[in-house]
Amino acid sequence: MQYLTGLDAAFLALESPTAPMQVMGIAILDPATVPGPDGRPFYERVRELMAARLHLVPPLRRRVVEVPFGLYVPAWVDDPDFDLDYHLRRAALPAPGGEAELDAFIAEVASRPLDRSRPLWEAYVVEGLEGGRQAFVAKLHHSMIDGLAGVAILAALFDMDPDTPFRPETRADAWVPERVPGDAEMLGRAIVSIAENPARVMRALVTSVSGVIRAVRRARDEALDVALPLTAPRLVMNRSISARRTVAFSSLSLADVKAVKQAHGVTVNDVVLATLAGALRRYLAFREELPGRSLVAAIPTSVRTGDHDAFGNQVSSMFASLPVELDDPAERLHAVARSMSGAKGVHEEVGPFTLQEWAATAAPVVFSRAMRAYTRLRIGERIRPLINLVASNVPGPPWPLYFAGARLEELHPLGPVFDDCGLNVTVISYLDRVDFGFIACRELVPDVDALARFVPAAFAEIRDAAPVA
Repeated sequence: MQYLTGLDAAFLALESPTAPMQVMGIAILDPATVPGPDGRPFYERVRELMAARLHLVPPLRRRVVEVPFGLYVPAWVDDPDFDLDYHLRRAALPAPGGEAELDAFIAEVASRPLDRSRPLWEAYVVEGLEGGRQAFVAKLHHSMIDGLAGVAILAALFDMDPDTPFRPETRADAWVPERVPGDAEMLGRAIVSIAENPARVMRALVTSVSGVIRAVRRARDEALDVALPLTAPRLVMNRSISARRTVAFSSLSLADVKAVKQAHGVTVNDVVLATLAGALRRYLAFREELPGRSLVAAIPTSVRTGDHDAFGNQVSSMFASLPVELDDPAERLHAVARSMSGAKGVHEEVGPFTLQEWAATAAPVVFSRAMRAYTRLRIGERIRPLINLVASNVPGPPWPLYFAGARLEELHPLGPVFDDCGLNVTVISYLDRVDFGFIACRELVPDVDALARFVPAAFAEIRDAAPVA
């Protein structure tokens, strides 16, 4: 048995009927690379691979066991009734199996919450894509993984060669699930930790106050360009959300992104965020909603080290400006770079683990009741938005990968949305691509595909504004 961290538990507790806190990965695959056709459907190959490698990803066989009354964080426990066929499913797109049909399928999957009585994941082998391709669509609860943990799962299930055997040379002994503890045992184990909570609160308070003081001083002394929460303009996407989702995807050339980075003397992440800002500028103007000041984006930031478990959440968050009000693309890019530099400076002073320390101080029941009250009273619509959107960028593998022998052609991630933040943009690099995944509340951003279509043009104007050598 393993207790969730405070941050992992917070993702569970903050979930609501309209805001399932789950992340998704969409892999577009080419089965033509599968060696030696054996007549089996591709789904059967995937099932064989998953069965052989489940021991490499222990969270996939664990379910949540709650402490009575939500007084302490839940625990991960092996599910004695684990059934791979419940979690791994087979689906097919209607003809013609194009982008619209795949997006609609993914959006429908994203709109459904996971069953908390089972391990918190499900996956689909999706047939019927144009060109004979297939997709692997995976959905996992955010309490299980962050961005880099998702890459760790990728490493366990995907291979660098289509001929790699499904079963690794070294394999753990046959899986024997541990005993599921009862309510009395869970409550008894939690009592000691509950007694230690005042000390955790004091430690988090001292760390936060001293860190904020240092951050304010540094921002003032170095004249940092800092984006602040609660300064975001209110947009249609910053309202209470429904349970329905809509998704869209876009891609750029990684080589082109790196060339722009080199020409302007910024980072790849700066180019990605400036491209997003340009796409949002076009989109908001199209909707006649372009504000006169910058948007505020929450930027999840990994604080994972080699000493931590490869799974779970080891993240913090920064705030950055997306200057949609600036017309000049080069000026917009350098404004993003200054904002990210300021965000990193503040983050260094506040401390990368502050978010995790605070998450560990409140019982899940407190988080859950606070979220229900926030939603019921529509508090977010009475004040300025904390942020406008979440935007994250995860580095992916630069070499080709294969899944059950099929070559991975595209990789698109998706994150969660929640009340007053109806848009999430997640970016990952793979081979020579930078893949964008957009997910939004269908009622607030029904045309998220239009936003995705603006990405190439927004990048082109930054590329064309590069200084001449």
